[in-house]
Formats: sequence, structure tokens, C-alpha cells
Amino acid sequence: MPSRQIEQAANIALAELLQRMLPACAVRVENTRVIADNPALRLDILITAPDRAPVVIEAEFMPAADAEQEVKDRLGLEVVDGRRPIEAAIALRYPAGLEFSDSMNEAMRDARLEYAVFHADQTRFPESGWLEGSPADLAELARLVSVPQEAVNSAADALQNGIDRAVEALDDMAMLRPAITRAIADLLGMSDVRQTRRMACAIIANAMVFHEQISGMHDEVRPLRLVCGDGVENPQEATLEAWAVILGINYWPIFAIAKDVLEQLPSGDAARILRTLRRTAQRIDAAGVTNAHDLTGRIFQRLIADRKYLATFYTLPASAALLARLAVARMDVDWSDPDAIADLRIGDFACGTGALLSAVYDQVAARHERAGGDSANLHAAMMEEVLYGCDVMPSAIHITGSTLSGMHPNVGFGQSRLYTMPYGRQEDTTVKIGSLELLQSSSAMTLFNTSDPALRTGSAGEETAAQVLVDVPDEGFDLVIMNPPFTSNTKHYDAGDGVLNAAFAAFNASEEDQSDMARLMRQRTRDTAYHGHAGLGSAFAALADRKVRPGGVVAFVLPFTAITGSSWAKFREMIASRYADITILSIAANGRDMSFSSDTGMAECLVIGRKIAEGEDPAVRGKFVSLAGRPSSFIHALELSKSVSNAAVIRNLEDGPYGGVPIYSGEERDGESVEAPLDDHETGWGAARILDASVAQVAHSLSRGKLWLPAEPKARELSMAELREVGKRGLDSQMFISAAHKGPFTRTSASPTATYPSLWNHDARNETRMICNPDSQLLVRPGMESEVAKIWATSSRAHLNREFTFGAQALAISFTEQESAGGRVWPNISFDDSRFDYAFTAWGNSTLGLLCYWWHSTRQQSSKATITIRSAQSMPILDLRALSDDQLDNAQDIFDEFRDKQLKPAYIADADPNRALLDKRVICDLLGFDQDTYQAVRRLSAKWTAEPSVHGGKRRPKRAVLVM
Repeated sequence: MPSRQIEQAANIALAELLQRMLPACAVRVENTRVIADNPALRLDILITAPDRAPVVIEAEFMPAADAEQEVKDRLGLEVVDGRRPIEAAIALRYPAGLEFSDSMNEAMRDARLEYAVFHADQTRFPESGWLEGSPADLAELARLVSVPQEAVNSAADALQNGIDRAVEALDDMAMLRPAITRAIADLLGMSDVRQTRRMACAIIANAMVFHEQISGMHDEVRPLRLVCGDGVENPQEATLEAWAVILGINYWPIFAIAKDVLEQLPSGDAARILRTLRRTAQRIDAAGVTNAHDLTGRIFQRLIADRKYLATFYTLPASAALLARLAVARMDVDWSDPDAIADLRIGDFACGTGALLSAVYDQVAARHERAGGDSANLHAAMMEEVLYGCDVMPSAIHITGSTLSGMHPNVGFGQSRLYTMPYGRQEDTTVKIGSLELLQSSSAMTLFNTSDPALRTGSAGEETAAQVLVDVPDEGFDLVIMNPPFTSNTKHYDAGDGVLNAAFAAFNASEEDQSDMARLMRQRTRDTAYHGHAGLGSAFAALADRKVRPGGVVAFVLPFTAITGSSWAKFREMIASRYADITILSIAANGRDMSFSSDTGMAECLVIGRKIAEGEDPAVRGKFVSLAGRPSSFIHALELSKSVSNAAVIRNLEDGPYGGVPIYSGEERDGESVEAPLDDHETGWGAARILDASVAQVAHSLSRGKLWLPAEPKARELSMAELREVGKRGLDSQMFISAAHKGPFTRTSASPTATYPSLWNHDARNETRMICNPDSQLLVRPGMESEVAKIWATSSRAHLNREFTFGAQALAISFTEQESAGGRVWPNISFDDSRFDYAFTAWGNSTLGLLCYWWHSTRQQSSKATITIRSAQSMPILDLRALSDDQLDNAQDIFDEFRDKQLKPAYIADADPNRALLDKRVICDLLGFDQDTYQAVRRLSAKWTAEPSVHGGKRRPKRAVLVM
């Protein structure tokens, strides 16, 4: 048996591996004299870099009883080099048996290590248990924790506060000398509002932060204190001279537009702004996080104007890191070869502030370094050839260039591939639709470039951007990654604001501009995955599909409706028929935690896939990952990406109610994954945003005529059908009252003697019983009498809830005593056999009916599900045609029993005695199942109501009710 080696041998072997993977760092092992005021203290492994916080690793062989305490003791100590405190430390457990290896170096390369991170505030990740990974995973973890998120957030707040103080000068100027602020707005391609003025200050602030960072890298660049310090007589003139010197070196993406904005300012106001922001820049530089993880990008996302109509929501840094990791992991590249990396083409045609491009760059650089390379040697090629970014906001392109340039600020580069796209009415009277112009051509498009000095005709007073032709070839990209705008151009509610086409209402577009842009969009997107109701996101998905090469990867942040909404059916068909290795991530949580972007207020999903090559079969199945919450940090994103990418065992949606494969960070459960078919493009892919996959497995089986309940050994047959096979859905409410649709009615308040009653809106207080009273009446428009009979023929007694808020409403199906018109949220459902009305209402409000509704709905908002008129047709329901006459009579008896019983909101259906009784009547009396099946349904009710998309964060009773 080999002799037992000491821990120092393992530490030395690990340190040698880490040094090769972190070439920009110094990795020291078993050193003393590295801690200030404690020269005798020996650290197992210390990782330092000039622009990073030191990271300590304390390692032990199993059982490693002292590793955690030793790590805690290291936090807060100052490292001699730079006197920087240790803000993060890693406790490491070597695997059992490693100490008996013949060759420690060889054994360490293949070792599965266990580790946990401790921060200066005494937080631990994971909160319990241990992470597991390779030495490469450990190297990546060390790289991430060297810039604590708290320090970045503190710097972001400082920058935000500085901008808020500086903008006061521009606000005063807007009142006294508005021509100046209008000129600045014109430079930025924005309207003259406070958002624009804040953006202008942010651009200057960003340039000053960058200026302070590079002043020590170039002899000719004077620091800020010498160009705009308190003792400088004319800080504007000195700063402009300094920026001219910087532009002579390069750095055009950062300083070109900043210089133009500064030149517009009167000297006194410029001095006031520069001195305010100089102190902010120096404070940020002193914190040592100027190039840390998308700092300035995070600020700019708060300032983007016109977000209502551009719908450009900033991808959160940790979310961007997760998507980038999953996307880059699919790329087949020799990461050790800088030439192979330089040949890559990576595009984001809605780049915003560059969060996704920055995250991809970070991943490419990290993989190259782990393969032994120096990422600084990649920088020129990454900026000049690899990374393409397009947006309609000049200010967004500025910050994208700043963030990407900041990866290696001391490395110059020539022409970049960052473009401000033409949008709206042009000087030649045509209209343009931004990056979506790229749908018209396979190789060349007219663009604006703001980052290349060779393409500029001058600075302020001349053109800031030159119109150029560039090559953006079809099927020319190895990766297209985007968080595109979500806006739809079919929103009726904006019409009162002069907004006919919300997708094109940005930048003060006139009604004529909006109409012309919408018309151009229809031309550009013909025969693509675009759908007007789906919005611009579907058009950008079509653009990505056009630009990515076979074998290349697409990666999107999209609204959750992309995988459930009926208007996204063509997108789902595109993905399923042209891509393989498809992974879809969603978040089961509620509120702001259900999105991967900032401030969207709606659920989102990540979609990643590889475009198939000629002759390759497309995917027939996909991996669906439902997370308990969005990634909370870069470390969390790393662990999630590892779990998603490395999961070898997967459970299928069709496997029965046994749940999915759990995803963990240590002992913390992060979610579940399940594999599901992708063939149902029209109905949607429902296996997402679900905390307990067993609920999805029950719903899937039920929709296919199998009642397979939790803890039941096998499925039972149950006749199910799509709604359109059994009944008919009514008309959209606009067909009743909209003049644009030639509706023959107007709507007014309800009347007990109404000729044409209508159940139109929600009133949760009056919708607790299955029988509801009409809340409106319809009056016939003069001259439309001949149209009334045809429209009124679609009225009915049964009504489907189109917008079901589970946390407040009780009914999926309502019933009116007399036939009524369906309104905005209560469309009609009619059957040839009037007895079906009773069975449909009773079934639809039982647990199984609620589950079918939820499974078929979009679930994009907290505790609120929607079903469109179109998608209602394919909703799975009990096949009422299969019921016998006795069963139909029984269904009416059940309905009569419940006509006056109050039902509680759906989110507490498990604790509602009347809902429990309804379940018993439907399961046992109507369908003929036994008591065990009824109890299993009530168990299912508890599981379903525990889903975040059902309860919406509301507190629920702890025990479910069972009626015996």
C-alpha cells in the first residue's frame, strides 16, 4: 500500500494547477510572511493579483474538521502586498484516499474537490453542505470571489449618487438655456428629458472613471486631479485636452461621445459637473473595482430612456453569467488556441448596455486562461473581429464599448464591431427598424458606427457617427446571444396616447412613422418566426436564426410566453425543427425573482440551443430546468451552470408523478430538471416554471387521458379531449363592441331586464359562487340591427376565465342563469348539449379542472394565468361526450348542490372545505373513482397550491382539508 502523503504535498500540487489556470495571478503555497502584523502565520494557498482582492484557500484531507474555522480566522487579515484585506476565503476538503496517491500531481488533476466560500460578512456559500468540482472549477470560483459583489454594489451606488448630483446642473440649464440640452440630446439620439440629461452625466462619469484607471498606464495621460481638480483654473479645457490625448492612443468607444457632450457645455457648468464627478471617479478607483463585472453597465440600465416602448430590460449580471456559461459550454472550440478564438464570431443584435457580450467575453477569456493562455493576448481580436454589438441607443453602444474595452484597458485595438442602428424616420424620408434591418440582407447593411476613428469625420460640431456598410453575413456567427425587446405592436391600450404601434413608438415617433415602421416590419419578417402579438422578441429570434451558422449556438432571454403563449408557436416550431441540445430555464419564484432581467415584473425564460447541420436530426425533446429563484451571485450562476450542464440522469415528463432531478448548491435545493417533448408547438411547452415537477407530470398525463396521481402506483384511464372537440369558444369581446371590428353593440351598466346581458369584467367579491350575475348589458348601435343576431348567436351560459388570478379569484369557469355575452375576461363557451354546461362548470372548478387550466395557461405573472381566445380551443377538459346520461344528470345535481356554496380563492383550494367536497363529488360520484383516488386528488391539490405561480407569495394554511 502506498505511503500516506502530507497535506502540504496536496497543497503544492493544487497550487501548481491553479497557477497554470490563473496566469494573471500569483499563486503562493505554504508561505509565511504574507500577512501584515502576523509574519508567522502560514497560509495553505494565497491567490493575489494587482486588480483583485486576495483569496485564501485552506485545505485538509477528509474529514477536514478544522478547515471551516481556519478559513473564518483568515477573513479580514491584510495581505502584505498592497495591504489589501482578505474578503473571501475558501474551505477545501480533499477527497478521501487522495493522501495515498502514488503521484499527487496526477491524482490532483482528476480529483473531485469539495469546497465552500466564506465572505467577510460571515456569509457562507452554500449556506449548508459543500460544493463539488474539479481544480478547474475551483480556479473559476477563486477568480469570481476575488471581486466581492458587495464592493461592486457599493461602487455602483457611489456612481449613481455622483450622477444624481451632477445632473442638477443640466436640469438648471434645461430651464435657462434649453438649446444646449437639446443639442446634447441630439448627440445621444434621444429626446430632451431628464432621463437624457442623466444619461449625458453618466457618459461623462464613465469616461472619468476610465480616465482615472488608465492614467497610470500611459505616461502622456495626466490623472484627473491635474485636469479637473479643485486648483485647475479651467477644468473643461484641461479635460478636453486630456481626452484628445487619450483618443490619440485609442479608447474611442468610451471617450468619443463623452468628449462631444462635454464640448457642448458652458465652461462654468462644465466645471461644476466635472468636479462633482471627479470625486466620484476617484472614490470608485480607490475601491479597486473599476473593471469589475459590468459595474458601469449596471448603472446605465437605470438610465435608458424610452424603456416603455423599447422594452429593453437590463440582463442582471448573474443571469448574464449563467446564460453565457451555458451557451459557451456548447461551443466546440480549442480554448487553448488564440487563433481559433480569433476566428469566432459572436453577436448580440440588441446588445443594450452589453451585459451579455461582456459575460460571453468573460467566459471566453476564462476558458482560455484555464487552458494556459493569457487573455490579454485575445483582447485586440475580441474587440476588432469577434464581438458584434448592435443597438438603437447611442448611449447603450457607448457603455457596451466601455465595458468590453475595460476587460483589458491597457491593450489598444482598432476598429470595433459595435454599431448604433438606424431607427425611425431618416433624412431620406425612409424609415428604419434598427437591427431588424439585418433581416433584409445576407451580407451588408447600412449602419452607424460610433467607435472607429477612421470612420468619423470629426468631433463636436461635425458628425459623431458615419454611415457605413459592414458585413453581417447570414449563417456567419458561432454564437448569437440576446435579451431582445419584448414590446408588441398590437397593444390597443396605448392608442389613446397616440401610440398605434407600441413597438415603434420610441424616440417620439409620429403616428405616420409608427405605421410605416410596422409595415416595414411585416415585410422584413415575412415567413419567419415573428408574430405581432408575440412582439419584437420573436423578430429578434428570427434574426438570430438567420445569422447563426449550422453548428452554432443561440441563447436568448425571452418572456415566459415564448414557451407557453399561442402567438409564439412559430418560434417554438423554429427551435424544435432547426436546433438540438435544447435547454430551457425558468424560475418558479414570484415577484422580481421570477425574471432574469431587471424590473420586468413578469416571468422570463432562458432558451439555449445548437443549430443542426445538414443531415442532422432536430431535437424532439428538451431539458426543462425550473429554478427556485434567479441566480443570486456569480458563484451561484457558476454552480447552476455546472448542475445544468453536467446532469447525467434525467427524468422524463411522461415517467409519472415522481418529480424531476433535483439541482443543488451544497445542500440547498435550487430547483428541478425534467426532459419533455417539443412536438406540441401550438399548445406550448408547459414543463417550466414549476417548483414540484410531479405536478407537471400529473398535468401532462391528465391532458393525455391518464389520471396518474402522486403516490399512486399506476395511471387510470380518464376520457379527456381538447375544448374545441367538445364545445365552441366564443368571440373576442372586441367583436361585440369595437367600431374597428364593426361590433354592433355598445356596453353600459347591467340591468335586470337587459335584452343582451353580458358578463364582462372581474369582480372577485361577486365571483365566489359558480353562478355569476351579468355585470353589463349591450345596446344595439343604430344601423347595426342586421348584425346583432349573428353575433348574439355565440352567447352562452358557460364562461371561461381568461385572466385567472389564483390569489384572489375562485372560478375558472362561471355560469350565468341566462345566456349572456362573454366579455373581456369571460368569453363564451357553448355546447350542443345544454347538459354539458353543468358538467363543464363543476369539472372546471374542481382540482383537476383547475390543474388543466393552469397547465394550459401562460403563467407569466405572479399568481396570474392567462388563456387567449385562440389557445382556449386546445385546453384539455373532461370529455363530456363520454359521460352517460346518468353521469350528466349527476353532474347537474352536483352543480345544483354547489350553486349557492362559496368557494375560496384558488390558491387555498387545498384548505377550502367546499372545494374538497366538490372534489369528492366529481371524483367519486361523477367519475366513479374510489376514496383512495379522492385522497390522492386532495394531495395533488396541496401540491398544486404550493406552486409559487399559484399562491403568488401569499401565506397559505398548513393543512389540506379532506372531506370523508
